[in-house]
Amino acid sequence: MKQNTADIGLVGLAVMGQNLVLNMNDHGFSAAVFNRTTAKVDEFINGAAKGRETIYGAHTLEEFIGLLKRPRKVMLMVKAGTVVDSFIDMIAPMLQTGDIIIDGGNSHFEDTQRRTRELKERGILFVGTGVSGGEEGARRGPSIMPGGNPEAWPHVKPLFQAIAAKVEDGSACCDWVGEGGAGHYVKMVHNGIEYGDMQLIAEAYQLMHEGLGLTHEEMHEVFSQWNDGELDSYLIEITRDIMVFKDEDGSPLVEKILDTAGQKGTGKWTGISSLELGVPVTLIGEAVFARALSFMKEERVRASKVLKPKGLQREFTGDREVCIEDIRQALLASKIVSYAQGYMLMREAAKAHDWNLNYGDIALMWRGGCIIRSRFLGEIKQAFEKNPALENLLLDSYFTGVMERCQESWRRTVRQAVDFGIPVTALSSALMFFDGYRSSRLPSNLLQAQRDYFGAHTYERTDRPRGEFFHTNWTGTGGSVSSSTYEA
Repeated sequence: MKQNTADIGLVGLAVMGQNLVLNMNDHGFSAAVFNRTTAKVDEFINGAAKGRETIYGAHTLEEFIGLLKRPRKVMLMVKAGTVVDSFIDMIAPMLQTGDIIIDGGNSHFEDTQRRTRELKERGILFVGTGVSGGEEGARRGPSIMPGGNPEAWPHVKPLFQAIAAKVEDGSACCDWVGEGGAGHYVKMVHNGIEYGDMQLIAEAYQLMHEGLGLTHEEMHEVFSQWNDGELDSYLIEITRDIMVFKDEDGSPLVEKILDTAGQKGTGKWTGISSLELGVPVTLIGEAVFARALSFMKEERVRASKVLKPKGLQREFTGDREVCIEDIRQALLASKIVSYAQGYMLMREAAKAHDWNLNYGDIALMWRGGCIIRSRFLGEIKQAFEKNPALENLLLDSYFTGVMERCQESWRRTVRQAVDFGIPVTALSSALMFFDGYRSSRLPSNLLQAQRDYFGAHTYERTDRPRGEFFHTNWTGTGGSVSSSTYEA
């Protein structure tokens, strides 16, 4: 085995790691591989990588590092958190100035910020990159969202853009996102939008199945039609296939799957970040809470026997085709709100962390390979190409037109869900955000009066310039001293 031979080294041979290595090798890059459980190295070399002469297995980290060309590029595909730090601590002392460590897992962006700083002090370039697309994407072309130390980008760009998914014109779904934790932040928001998309589709499914009484074959046909139009996306595509996947007894498998949804934390991180930055990312928050509610299975079963609904519509008596089209338009409008909120969050994070994010390029990165890939991401890219300073996606002429067209159907769908007693937290949350965002006046004046009444928090007046604050002695006994003002 030759020293200084491999273009890149990869640590972590779970399915994602293995598929990325095979993808790299397909595109002409040699790779060294290492796994803490060394038996996995042998299994991979003698299994999926058998016959590939430019994939090299190593049984020790010293042997692994010795296989790499300078500047050495080490990609970690291990569990986020302390495991990443542990491997960095073991590998960094073996590297030299200008070598590169890449974290391709779902790390929290603040960890990536810290690692970028710490490794820069040691002369090592760090890249934190989001990788989306699941097992198939890793093998055939994922969406890749790199950030970190920009000095590393020229060294990893040829490899990353070669293995990334491509859109119709051949553009790679990969470009430099920004410094520090920018790449992992964008991946986090991607995953939050993914939570929202999945919850919206699940609510549409429940409305059609339980509310309208559609069979799985009928829903398969509906999702097939939707996937040929504006809702064309990976998640609609796989939902179409799930509808008619049969269990061994010939019944729909989806109905035998327990209704408790898991989560790995990125959706929660998105919600926490939105609260910290004061951005109303309501739909993603509701999607996270919906999963939390689903996990209360036993308690929900007990509650279902006690909390009996009153006044619900027991049987649908309208036109099913009209209602299905209403659901489609409600899903489309809500999906647009989800992306609009995600972009709002990235915009505020960019200000907070001094990142220069290219929002059109981010849409391109998500256009292929990733879980949320969909047709209208092309429209998002065009919106930011027309106006890089676009304040909100909802204010772009294309999306404004879609929202205008979908509004009546959207409202009818939420009303119908209420009549059925079917919870549509994501669909309704998106509508409430839309109504709040388009309102020139909200009842927050009363909130501010209440805050001033009980806490002397002051308020601004409509008849005076912004930035002037006032306090009223509401009870006549409270005095004129006010609390300090602050933003929340």
